[in-house]
Amino acid sequence: MRQMIIIGSGPAGYTAAVYAARAELQPLLIASSVEAGGELMNTTDVENFPGFPDGIMGPDLMEKMRAQAERFGTEVVYDDVTSVDLTGEVKRVTLGSGTVHEALSVIVATGSAYRKLGLPEEDRLSGYGVSWCATCDGAFFRKKTVAVVGGGDSAMEEANFLTRFADKVYLIHRRDTLRASKIMQQRAFDNPKIEFLWNSEVASIAGDPETTGVTGITLRDTVTGAERGLELTGLFIAVGNDPRVHLFHKQLELTVEGTLAVDGRSSRTNLSGVFAAGDVIDPTYRQAVTAAGSGTVAALDAEHFLASLPADVLESATGSVEPGSAPVAGSTVDADGELVGQA
Repeated sequence: MRQMIIIGSGPAGYTAAVYAARAELQPLLIASSVEAGGELMNTTDVENFPGFPDGIMGPDLMEKMRAQAERFGTEVVYDDVTSVDLTGEVKRVTLGSGTVHEALSVIVATGSAYRKLGLPEEDRLSGYGVSWCATCDGAFFRKKTVAVVGGGDSAMEEANFLTRFADKVYLIHRRDTLRASKIMQQRAFDNPKIEFLWNSEVASIAGDPETTGVTGITLRDTVTGAERGLELTGLFIAVGNDPRVHLFHKQLELTVEGTLAVDGRSSRTNLSGVFAAGDVIDPTYRQAVTAAGSGTVAALDAEHFLASLPADVLESATGSVEPGSAPVAGSTVDADGELVGQA
């Protein structure tokens, strides 16, 4: 049995692993067998993550996070979690291979998945003109023509944000009325750079990831079925996102937005010893840097929880830990387990 298992390998999971490993908690991080690294693996240039003034490729950033976590002693397993039992004192996590891992604490950092339009070109052109995050990618479209797909507050916000960079922003909606709040609608209506394309849906996306990137889309009229082309260089999809919470139904409480519920600004869920971080608890910001900060909170909360456990419980996971003696994140211990310093 282990002291800690971390489920998820995005910025939240890897940051939690760095803190936990430096605290000598020897975490096991379970990364997906096919989606390790999270949504940033589908991002080309990341220019807004602190510490990289020239930007960094999304996959390169996640590789650096993984290497940093492993440097301090995190064990990374590339498999998929198929079921969890988080209700008891000992948490059990079952993998696709059939292996069952046990721990005294679990950090859930499973992230969220952007909803897609279901077009074959989406994945092929992701990062080459197709994006799900205007805050992340908007600056790449200065003086360009782009489009946003959606009708909710997120779509209005994305469209308004993009007008800081793009010369023209089309807002594509499949109906003739919006779901967005009145104030967000009005901001979009009042913006001279935004043009609404009502009763329209994207039928296809044109472009080449190796040369031109996105060059245009085909629009289909949802009333008549007629199709027409529209030239643009960026397509931002804002039709919602889904927190990855399916493994935790009937065990962990959810918010009205469908994210995992935590206690205030902490990472504590409704179950003792279970913590959550990153986009799986964040319906609003969903940025790599906020997810990383959330991972820090989860690691510290989990560390304090472990330090509060009775000695005999901790010994089952560590073999030699006295009550309340788990070191603080950033600390170092000598060969006898004595705290000798803190970064």
